[in-house]
Amino acid sequence: MRTDQANSNVIHLAFRRSQKQQQTDIALLNLIARGDKCAMQTLYCRHRLSIYRFSLRLTGDPTSAEDIVSDVFLNVWRCANEFKARSQVSTWLLAIARNLAFSTWRRRASEEPVPSTIDQIEDRADDPEIALHTVERRAILAHCLRQLSAAHREVIDLVYYHEKSVSEVSEIVGIPKATVKTRLHYARKEIADLLAQHQGGIRKVNHQRERVHARSPG
Repeated sequence: MRTDQANSNVIHLAFRRSQKQQQTDIALLNLIARGDKCAMQTLYCRHRLSIYRFSLRLTGDPTSAEDIVSDVFLNVWRCANEFKARSQVSTWLLAIARNLAFSTWRRRASEEPVPSTIDQIEDRADDPEIALHTVERRAILAHCLRQLSAAHREVIDLVYYHEKSVSEVSEIVGIPKATVKTRLHYARKEIADLLAQHQGGIRKVNHQRERVHARSPG
């Protein structure tokens, strides 16, 4: 009972925090629409890292990701008055980033992405529980994510790294909610299977080491 209450309080606080950020983001956009450069800088500092991570996971290239970040906020500066508050500001920004990333893909159609750059991003949002064994767990998870299809990897990224709802992912990616749920289901199953394979491989290696050690002269 106490655990349920604690979880409910955490969810409520997270919701209130999200609502408060949405209100301040909209206020910033209203100021940006009037040419306020300080508001532009504040919005940039608040969302830059999130957009960079998302863009890097999509493109696999740090330079392209930085270019996308710049282009996203250039779009914001030019079109802030076009935001209609039908979604979170962060959702709107990620949708812009995704469109720009696909444009980058089309320009680099003959090039192979470099997914290993995912591991290079520092995630400053980790809480103490997630941060446990962060380096090892992140490397394992990044390896598993690289095995997913681009479509499955994208929904996992948006839901777990950017904390977007199914509705928000549907808006960003431009697909029905049912399709988001289906992709999320199969992506989770794939990751679970990959993690199980990884753990099985570790147990096999450890068993072999124990056998070698047992045979070694004392």
